[in-house]
Amino acid sequence: MSEHLDATGLLCPLPVLKARKRLMGLSSGSELHVLTDDPAAIVDMPHFCNEAGHTLVKSQEQGAAMLWVIRKA
Repeated sequence: MSEHLDATGLLCPLPVLKARKRLMGLSSGSELHVLTDDPAAIVDMPHFCNEAGHTLVKSQEQGAAMLWVIRKA
């Protein structure tokens, strides 16, 4: 199961806060696909995953944005 979160246009710390909230409603092993365009997300998203114990499956550029795939712990 995967969910999608469009966090474009949001600045730090909102993309991480919204991702955390969305992940809370998902079952373990589910994936959340997060789209961001905040430059700080390059540091914030991996740090959030590491601290919360989630797996950062993938991060890739999508035009001017970044796509993050997070697997819930």
